[in-house]
Amino acid sequence: MVTAMYDYVFGDRDPVAEPGTDAGTRGDWWTVMAGVPDVLEHAVAGFVLYRSDRRLLDPVLRELAQARVGWAAGSQFVFSQHCKALREVGVDEVRIAAVPEGPTAACFDGTERRVLAYADCLVHDLGRVPDALFDALRSDLGDEALLELTYVTTLYLQHAVLSRALRTEFDDRPDPVVEVPASGAAW
Repeated sequence: MVTAMYDYVFGDRDPVAEPGTDAGTRGDWWTVMAGVPDVLEHAVAGFVLYRSDRRLLDPVLRELAQARVGWAAGSQFVFSQHCKALREVGVDEVRIAAVPEGPTAACFDGTERRVLAYADCLVHDLGRVPDALFDALRSDLGDEALLELTYVTTLYLQHAVLSRALRTEFDDRPDPVVEVPASGAAW
């Protein structure tokens, strides 16, 4: 699996000696995950699962949730990659630019706003979702697509956390929340 994925992502290049992907990343997510091949295999199986033709969830809704979870969890890598994926599924630049605004952005339709709000609940409230939101999404999507949305969105919360914790790709940066030195007297 590792060799096949390396060939797919990097071609005939050695990703350590010649880093970089077509998506503009360093590619170190792949090399870090390959440190435990069955973990990489499990992650890749998740990619295959959510992109399968068997999925009922609309790819636009899936990618909106994945981009939003990247933004909400503070993972520049997940956010950036799924903004690109939004373009691949035909989402216009206005809606992509509005992902950080989330469910309050007027450019999203009702279902899209509920998906974005749901992603926020999964990230910020760790799955605690108001009944009215859950019921409305269930009505919009049906049980199976709602399960798919929940699974894929929380899978990408995991990827956001992994990327930040392991400092891979665009998440290899200093924490922006630091004390700023006082210029004089405290307070």
